[in-house]
Amino acid sequence: MNKYRMNQKQNQRITRITEKTLVVGADIAKKIHVARAVDFRGIELGRDCVFHNNHEGLMKLASWMKDLSRVHAKTDIMFGIEPTGHYWFPLAAFLKEQGIRVVVVNPHHVNRSKDIEDNSQTKSDYKDAKVIADLIRNGKYSEPNLPTKEYAELRILMNLREKVMVNLTQVKARVVGWFDRYFPEYLSVFKSWEGKASLMTMRQFPTPEEIIAIGARGVLAHWKTAIKQGIGIKRAESLHAAAMTSIGLTEGLAAARIELAMLLEQYELYSKQEEAIMAEVMQILENIPGTKEMLSVPGIGILTIAGFLAEVGDLNQYDHGQQIIRLAGLNLTENSSGKRKGKTGISKRGRPRLRSLLFRAILPVVAKNAEFKVLHEHFTTRRENPLKKKQSLIALCGKLIRVLYTLGTRQKEYNANDVLGPMRVAQLQRAA
Repeated sequence: MNKYRMNQKQNQRITRITEKTLVVGADIAKKIHVARAVDFRGIELGRDCVFHNNHEGLMKLASWMKDLSRVHAKTDIMFGIEPTGHYWFPLAAFLKEQGIRVVVVNPHHVNRSKDIEDNSQTKSDYKDAKVIADLIRNGKYSEPNLPTKEYAELRILMNLREKVMVNLTQVKARVVGWFDRYFPEYLSVFKSWEGKASLMTMRQFPTPEEIIAIGARGVLAHWKTAIKQGIGIKRAESLHAAAMTSIGLTEGLAAARIELAMLLEQYELYSKQEEAIMAEVMQILENIPGTKEMLSVPGIGILTIAGFLAEVGDLNQYDHGQQIIRLAGLNLTENSSGKRKGKTGISKRGRPRLRSLLFRAILPVVAKNAEFKVLHEHFTTRRENPLKKKQSLIALCGKLIRVLYTLGTRQKEYNANDVLGPMRVAQLQRAA
């Protein structure tokens, strides 16, 4: 069924390009782009267009395409690019405003098709533009999923959160490294150095010699200025005892104190940024239909749904969940020839962020969701072709995509039938 759908899709793409279509391929760079145009048979029309990545250059491109259309009696323009980097975003938005259809070709296809153009492995912007145009006229293209409105904001915010969390993780690691050098015993006194009492200690007297000087009672008195319950003299005495026997470095403590203070400033900054981002994300999700229903899946949280919608966009633009599976690169591939049957694996020709998000999400889903847990046990213990645990989890990622797609588009609450089907649910109920 999936092969049939792919062939049907391929035929539709080819039939969209007629003798009235001007096919334009462009190689995108940071400052200067190159575009070349062909007709539906691959005959090049006119000369190439070299244009800069500014308003004047984009207007030059639009004028060049319209002039070619008029001279060669073309009524439709299809503009294609290789989506490498982020430089093509403003160009695509500009052409969309001009009413010109923008499509993308797979960078792997461009790389493997270069030799066909001139029987040479040479690479140039001029050559790549022609290769891209030829791929488009042969139907080897797809329409980009550019997010709009709340989905565009959601993608920006989730990408920003990812960068903030990288910085926050690095700062946390540097704080732990600081204690390893100057006060190794500190982390045995507090379960987490991010607690309120711990942060107060780190700001006021982080080194062992300062704790010894103020004493356990002094430490407790400082804590009680902001914490009334939950911490007492025993914790203060444990900290004092750890300071008395500390093996931490004793040289350069003044500079070390400055280092820790700066690390805490960065920690507070990134923590506040993450909170602010998630507050905006929550407001956006409230306005997206189907969010509440997707959150009804046991084991699925806000971060998973926010990241999923940020990568996928509006679920209503997809015909079925299999399209999202392909977008994530989770569709199965097989390398076979003649009598040789190769191993089956996932293509990984998709969005790595989406694929990573789904794999991280499926772990708590299998642990907390009874239906997914049953499927996981079935996949790994069945008599014929049992899967390894990781293979089963990958298969369940595809199932999770289909479930989220169904709940989000139909706006219905989660139930066991969405995962197992009515017959399997009835079997489990009888067995219970």
